[in-house]
Amino acid sequence: MAVFHDQLNREVYLPVVPKRIISVVPSQTELLLYLGLDAELVGITKFCIHPKQKVKTITKVGGTKQLNIPLIKSLQPDLIIANKEENERSQIEELMDICPVWISDIYDLDGALKMIRGVGLIVDRRREAEILCSEISLGFNTLLLPRLNLRVAYLIWRKPYMVAAKQTYIDSLLQKCGLINAFETARYPEVSTDELVKVNPDVVFLSSEPYPFAQKHIEEFKQLLPKAKIILVDGELFSWYGSRLLQVPEYLKSSMQIV
Repeated sequence: MAVFHDQLNREVYLPVVPKRIISVVPSQTELLLYLGLDAELVGITKFCIHPKQKVKTITKVGGTKQLNIPLIKSLQPDLIIANKEENERSQIEELMDICPVWISDIYDLDGALKMIRGVGLIVDRRREAEILCSEISLGFNTLLLPRLNLRVAYLIWRKPYMVAAKQTYIDSLLQKCGLINAFETARYPEVSTDELVKVNPDVVFLSSEPYPFAQKHIEEFKQLLPKAKIILVDGELFSWYGSRLLQVPEYLKSSMQIV
């Protein structure tokens, strides 16, 4: 019996190396497949869309916050990979009655790297995970961006408007870009148009996910915040914290050139 610790510092007991894994977090699904666990991954969410060819044939077990618990149970997993923020606590507690659950909790790049190492360890891909972490760290260590001292509002939702504020992984990447989050509150608050106008950000990032902001929404914000620069950004590169991190430094570098 091996004992592992997840990012909530919970003890996770596994009698053997897991052979039937379910991931209920899109970025961690991509990570598991990057680590070569194609045969072991038996269930994923409908939002697990990368890599496209590999996820097509894997059983979908619902959404990240609306999991099909009976279906998950029928797949007889011996390990479930979840996330504190993306999954509902009550459902995760139900999953714990089925099999061991390893839960990530990520607020910054360091936490993302610890997650990769932790997942690599529990699924017996420690070496592959360490190589991935080294490549990601190299990319970020060579990323040199000037401190722009521009205040940014990062929009993740519409009707109602919601932003990524402090104590979020997204905010940690904004800081790496040399940007200042215009919202000092924690997590993902709803904000009114009056609040957006009052905050008066220099830059507005409209994320491609979870709400699919598009070109048509730029005009909407130009009318609301005529002095701000409105930019569409790739929500996956700003919020997925698995193997996609390999692409992030170059994306941040190119994005800051148009801010």
